[in-house]
Amino acid sequence: MDNLTIDRVVRDLLDQHGAEASERINAGVRQVANFWQETDGSSADFVSFCTDYFIAETEQLQLTFVRFERNFEIVWGHAHEVGRDLSMPLQLEMNPVLPVDYLFAEYDPFAHLQDDMYANKIAFVVLLNFPIATLDEKLAEGATWSRSEWAKARLAETCATRVPAEVSQELAKVYVQADDYIANYNIVMHNLVNEKGDRLFPAGLKLITHWGLRDELKSHYARQNGVPHQQMIYEVMQDIITQDIPRVVINNETVEWNPMQNQVFRDGRKIDFEREPDVRYQKLLSVFKAERSLDAYSPNMPTKIDRRFQRDREIPELEFENLISAVLKAPVAKDVAQLIAQRLDRLLQPFDIWYDGFKGRSSIGESELDKIVSERYSTVQAFQDDLPRILSDLGFSAETAAFLESKITVDPSRGAGHASGAMRRTDNAHLRTRIPETGMTYKGYNIAIHELGHNVEQVFSLNKMDHYMLYGVPNTAFTEAFAFVFQSRDLDLLGRANKDPLAEHLKALDTFWSTCEIASVGLVDMRVWHWMYAHPEATAGELKEAVIKISKEVWNDYWMPILGVKDSIILGIYSHMIVYGLYLPDYSLGHIIMFQIEQYLKDKNLGDEMERMCRLGRITPDAWMRAAVGSPISTAPLIEAATKAIELLK
Repeated sequence: MDNLTIDRVVRDLLDQHGAEASERINAGVRQVANFWQETDGSSADFVSFCTDYFIAETEQLQLTFVRFERNFEIVWGHAHEVGRDLSMPLQLEMNPVLPVDYLFAEYDPFAHLQDDMYANKIAFVVLLNFPIATLDEKLAEGATWSRSEWAKARLAETCATRVPAEVSQELAKVYVQADDYIANYNIVMHNLVNEKGDRLFPAGLKLITHWGLRDELKSHYARQNGVPHQQMIYEVMQDIITQDIPRVVINNETVEWNPMQNQVFRDGRKIDFEREPDVRYQKLLSVFKAERSLDAYSPNMPTKIDRRFQRDREIPELEFENLISAVLKAPVAKDVAQLIAQRLDRLLQPFDIWYDGFKGRSSIGESELDKIVSERYSTVQAFQDDLPRILSDLGFSAETAAFLESKITVDPSRGAGHASGAMRRTDNAHLRTRIPETGMTYKGYNIAIHELGHNVEQVFSLNKMDHYMLYGVPNTAFTEAFAFVFQSRDLDLLGRANKDPLAEHLKALDTFWSTCEIASVGLVDMRVWHWMYAHPEATAGELKEAVIKISKEVWNDYWMPILGVKDSIILGIYSHMIVYGLYLPDYSLGHIIMFQIEQYLKDKNLGDEMERMCRLGRITPDAWMRAAVGSPISTAPLIEAATKAIELLK
């Protein structure tokens, strides 16, 4: 739209409604002009639309806002439900999986929604009447905004991009394909052999990358002679990263694999094989290209990186990087590493970034925990039925626990497990958990309790919210924080609470070490996305080499000074990097926030406080933290607690 027409419309509206509406008129008309296309109408149509749909009267504007909230909950909620249910055959244990299931899963009910909203001018009504606030404005002024002002700002943001349906559909398609690739990427552990042909892992153990492999590695800190098992898993992980893994061993029970020498056997005879042909990186590359195709339709945030930090996280990228790297740079990190080496009585190895020995469960054998859990949860329904008891033990009242259980549906997952929230209040959140025929394993239980934390947050921050447009939390790091709070209580919920008088200090060290690990992984994810934007025409092979190089660089920058080991590539193993598009940095922030919340909850009830916090909704992270715990996001409490713990445990 040309500037002369824009200026004329602004003048006409000012003449009609007066100077008191000047700020909204100027912002609204220019917002509409930014997104108006030839297909939307002529200049005369633009003038008529702005004249007819600008709302100057306060009461009418409020009524319109309320109607938008009602209608968007209906539209978004049902679209989300359709997409979730169509994906069930791929995500849940619904056999057989049919070829048509992939087509339905790739269908995105939201793909045409934005197009439709612009085509019938609904989006333009939003843009004309509700100004889009920049991140700088939200950070500078948000603390003084009312709940209604925040909700209206969130409404305006829903129209801050105009992505064509075919672009959205392709994005949904590549994410489904990436998710399916990872969900079916299992390693048959019993078929791993060492140089002597010995099998180190029990029959029937099949682990998904990376979650299952990592958690199995962690479990061996509580077992005697666990290092050979850990070294073997570490080799498997490295082969996945480098794609030297034999293609034939993935999800295949008919061959044996010696990952230490990368040899494959069938019926005791060595066979030739082809490595996996960089499929892992082709999936990541496809995600990048699909996300990059959105850039042209997001003029204010023209990269996925911008959208992740400015829109999704609402924390400037440099500030975010400084925050999470502060933990890795803390002098106490070396002291923690020395303590771990003393406890293990050996030199540390790269996989010790997953050291699990500070947790109370590290003194309880994995087999004992598996037995406890499998007897309690032999089916998905058994876990569903136990939710009221679990929630009551966490501190929720009987009434609240019953309400939460009624809003959470437990499903049998193909993958490691995840939580899927609802988008309308009459729908349920879904907890997906993997339960083998022999019953739930401890690893699966631990993940399920983590996902339950997500679900409880999702239920509270939707069903207890004063404004629909504020449902949710500031960003995914906050829901991860609540998930970590739940997960840290998993043994308590099994009646195996840690009675160690030093438990609080051990927990601080565990959180600190875990935060260091996941912070470094997040930094890899961030650097990889910057590399992809700098090399948009890269091949999958070139991307693989870049991920390996970046993983080494981050390792050498942060972990080599701590562990004394150089050039490990293990930070490139996380499946999230392939499936979730620059999601990993949220985990480290989640750990930091979780620790602050835990410190705040020391003398308070989790049930009461969690509901209060979740009802704050989707305001900026800083404003949320100040209202929730009385202080901004900070690594200082975690670093100070780790330092104090080291002093006590020396």
